[in-house]
Amino acid sequence: MPENEKKESKDIYDKEQITEMGSATVRSEKGLIHCLTIVGQVEGHQMLPENNKSTKYEHVLPQLAAIEESTEIDALLILLNTMGGDIEAGLAIAEMIASMKKPTASLVLGGGHSIGVPLAVAAKKSFIASSAAMTLHPVRLTGVVIGVPQTYEYLAKVQERIVQFITQNSRITKEKLIELMMRTGEIAADVGSIIYGEEAVKIGLIDALGGLSDALEYLHAEVRSKKEAQGDSLKMKSDGEMQDTINPS
Repeated sequence: MPENEKKESKDIYDKEQITEMGSATVRSEKGLIHCLTIVGQVEGHQMLPENNKSTKYEHVLPQLAAIEESTEIDALLILLNTMGGDIEAGLAIAEMIASMKKPTASLVLGGGHSIGVPLAVAAKKSFIASSAAMTLHPVRLTGVVIGVPQTYEYLAKVQERIVQFITQNSRITKEKLIELMMRTGEIAADVGSIIYGEEAVKIGLIDALGGLSDALEYLHAEVRSKKEAQGDSLKMKSDGEMQDTINPS
């Protein structure tokens, strides 16, 4: 294929990647970083109306697996501006991000509400814009609910899973997190808290206050450190093989 046709094909793929999947892979001399956006509402097992902005978990999960296995992609940047959404889908995405070995960074822009909180803390380093907000509240269900003790026990277990995940992947204490989730009088007609950038960092929920350049700078430093470590490992292996050649047993 001629060079100009290859470039045109790549440009078309890049545009489709952005418009269809809300993601982009950016190459520079510092490394290859994949940018994944989680916006609107996280869609779970039930489809949302077409006029809703949504992030579909069946699109994100295979992307994360492909990124982790890719020999070309060096790091992952997650951009968050979400109102929350399906608990199971959100936790599934968060668990996959948390289990990745590649450098990951999240950046909360605008809002990272509800299930967006576990998604934000899942990355190895989390950033938040000073104007961004995060809503913490108890687990709740909409629609028909069977009013039996088992329903409340189930909700309590789901909430415990969320609390455990957040506290394991951030510096906030369990006591502080539950206190913020159960606070009354702050949100109209609801229970919970809205916290902003600086406070989110102060209480240990998010690692650092910052923007896009800060998140990218962190990822570039991690990629550089990883490559240097791999280079040292290869050099030691090469030196060892050379020594074995010179002094065979």
